[in-house]
Amino acid sequence: MFITVNCPDCNDETEHEVVSESRDLLVRCTVCGHHQRVQKEREPPALLIKAIVSKEGTSRVCGIEFAEEDECNVDDHLVAECGDDAFGVEVTAIECGDKRVKRAKAPEITTLWTRAIEQVVVKISIHDGRKTIPVYMECDGEQPFVVGEMYVVSGKRFKISHLKLRDGPLMRKEGWKTVAHRVRRIYGYRL
Repeated sequence: MFITVNCPDCNDETEHEVVSESRDLLVRCTVCGHHQRVQKEREPPALLIKAIVSKEGTSRVCGIEFAEEDECNVDDHLVAECGDDAFGVEVTAIECGDKRVKRAKAPEITTLWTRAIEQVVVKISIHDGRKTIPVYMECDGEQPFVVGEMYVVSGKRFKISHLKLRDGPLMRKEGWKTVAHRVRRIYGYRL
């Protein structure tokens, strides 16, 4: 491993080879061969912030690591660690003390509220002319859904008429698409 430090013999910043590592580094100048000890750069300790991970009706208390200077926003995609398990999550709310905010620096955050987005259950309402059939589909969070396209779920063929997104809007135009973790409900008619 090589690092750049000031060499007292060369009187300049030069590349040094790391000879040994302990509490300090023993380095040798690649220009003149001078040996010296330099202090190791200390990595700032990571902050482990409490994260509540919701996954299809259940919640777990997990943790998400941040660096001291990191900032978090609602809708950020992060990785939460729950013991030996790790989940891809989306931040739905940020708590700083007794307030909920849209953005905060890591040291200010007391709890992150998140939902798992790797595997999701999509709610589908299929209308067959007389009644609406509720169907649930477990799928990858990144699976695309397109208005106007045909799908088969639980043996039922249907065409998507519109998509209701979690953040509010309704997608009705043919060809518009989104991914499963953004969908609140899919509406379609049976073929």
